[in-house]
Amino acid sequence: MIASLKGIIDNKGSNFIVVDVNGVGYKAYMPSSSIQDLNVGDKIKIYTYLRMSQDDMSLFGFLTNEELAMFELLISVGGIGAKSATNILSNIEPSTFAMAVIMSDVNKIKSLPGIGPKTAQRIILELKDKIKNDQAIDNGKGIAEKIELTQVAEDAIDALQVLGYNRRDVEQVMSKIDTTSLTLEDAIKEGLKNLSK
Repeated sequence: MIASLKGIIDNKGSNFIVVDVNGVGYKAYMPSSSIQDLNVGDKIKIYTYLRMSQDDMSLFGFLTNEELAMFELLISVGGIGAKSATNILSNIEPSTFAMAVIMSDVNKIKSLPGIGPKTAQRIILELKDKIKNDQAIDNGKGIAEKIELTQVAEDAIDALQVLGYNRRDVEQVMSKIDTTSLTLEDAIKEGLKNLSK
């Protein structure tokens, strides 16, 4: 499995880039929102997902682990393929999407290209279940039990778990952030900033 690529951008299109790694060109499909700020000749590192089927092998690339984690969650939902997941991530930030899932915001999700009301509901149902499973795995006492967190902080913790972070790590970070005057989206962004340090 190719987990990441580090090299120079040799070519790019509207939905892909070609990364030259020591003379070998790897074509990786990416969210168009990520590609627009990239230029041929740039040095780059991307996190990758290799999709293999009976008659096709495709590589998908992401600038952050958060994007990759959200992509993997999306393709685990029935009816969402790799290209659909990439298209979704082209139109919404992972943190905003996570917030919509946590808040059961069907309208926000169904406004994305190619997502109807039924698919939006299925995404929310299936991804919320995964969050609950992640919480069940963590049998230790979390920091949230010892420190009173605001509702915004609690919701941000749930959203960050959607992005693949461990609950205990997220709780440690969120317990140090003053979320009393933050919106949920800002709290998620602050959490991401601190988790990536």
